[in-house]
This record gives sequence, structure tokens and C-alpha cells, in this order.
Amino acid sequence: MKIKKILVSQPQPPGEKSPYFDISEKYNVKVEFRPFIKVEGLSAKEFRTQRISILDYTAIIFIAKQGIDHFFHLCEELRITIPETMKYFCVTESVAVYLQHYIHYRKRKVFFGTSTRMSDLVPVLNKHASEKFLFVAPEQVNEESISALEGSKISYTKAVMYRTVSNDFSPEEEFNYDMLLFFSPLGVQALLKNFPDFEQGEIQIGCFGNTTAAAVRDSGLRLDLEAPTPQYPSMTMALDAFLKEYVKRLKK
Repeated sequence: MKIKKILVSQPQPPGEKSPYFDISEKYNVKVEFRPFIKVEGLSAKEFRTQRISILDYTAIIFIAKQGIDHFFHLCEELRITIPETMKYFCVTESVAVYLQHYIHYRKRKVFFGTSTRMSDLVPVLNKHASEKFLFVAPEQVNEESISALEGSKISYTKAVMYRTVSNDFSPEEEFNYDMLLFFSPLGVQALLKNFPDFEQGEIQIGCFGNTTAAAVRDSGLRLDLEAPTPQYPSMTMALDAFLKEYVKRLKK
């Protein structure tokens, strides 16, 4: 079977330049972008069940831009006005800068870490240990983040404000791909939720990350391409090498 159509289970990259587009042209394959999962915020009714009063806190911790969106949307729904004295702590500078969509950005009240790891934000949090922190979290938080916060000097409360759910396919959507690329275990779960009778057959499956690879195998599916590797640290590099070998095999 020749690979003619590849599904990338992520949003399409912005602009006209992307390694995926180069691969499409190089190997004469059609690459389509269709996320299998999406992020949705909790409703005010759902949030109230956590019995958390946002205004009891003096500082907010964000680990993602989605968290910022859902925090302020929820505040609007709850008719809460965040005081100017509120401080914000973000895992990266790009997340911190995103706050400009909602507040007047002032360095004296916005702080950030040096990487995407919570452990690198902890030293910054510890310098403000007298604050009362609210951790804006997704429904599923990675253990590293919780472990880092538990090992810090701060007092914090976790507030779940958003969740990742399956981005269901409509009956009108065709599912006729020769290769599927996954980037999270939730994407694999979404595939089987949408297509409970899915049979892999000759369909090639690739994934990014150890946990995603484990999800593919645990689902009884065959994993044909796995990234990252020391030689191919990105999915596009791994895909390029995979298609190169695939084409060679077809010619034999």
C-alpha cells in the first residue's frame, strides 16, 4: 500500500512555512491537520463545586495559555473583578506575555520561570512564599508539576478550570487516511472513542513521546513510527526519514 494521505492530529501550523508542507511536496502526499482532542473550560456551576473563592488568593499560577483564557472567562462568568494587586506566576515568559490579553502587564506583578517545567518556577515562587497561591490547573495535571509544588515553600490550592476532551468526528467527515500521527495518549483514546470498531490493517501509526507510544501499544495497535529519538528529535524529522525508507521499500 502506498501512503497518499497522512492525518496529523494537531492544529494546522500558522503561516505557509512548515516542515509538514515540505514533506507533502517532497513525497507527493497529502497532509491534513485535524486535532483529535480539544480543551474546554469548566462552567461556573462546575467550578463552584470545588468551593474555591478566587478573591481569597493573592497570586495565581499558570502553566499554559489555555489556563489564562479559562481563568479570565470564568471570572467574567462569575462576575469577579480581579484586583490590581493580584500577582501572576507563569512557567514560561511566553505564557506570561500572553497575560497582556487580559491585564496591564507590569513586571512587578508578573513573574515567570526559565523552562516549561514547574520545578524551574519553584525558586521564583519560593521568593514570594508569603503569598496565597491559586494554581489554575487542567483536569489532568502531570505528576512533575504537583511534585514540584508539594516540595516548595508556598501554600497553594489547586483549582481545576479546564479539561481536555475528545474532538469528535461528525458523520459527514471522511476517515480515509493511510497514516495517523498522534501526540498524546488522549489522542489515541479519542480515535477509539470515535471509531470503536477501528481496524488498523495497513494503516501506519506514528507517535511523539513515550506515554503516547505506550497508549498506542496498550490499545493493541501497531506502532510503525516513534519519535523523538537521538537521531530524529522532532516528529517531522522522523516522518521524513520514515517516508524515505518507505519509498525505498516500495521500489524493491
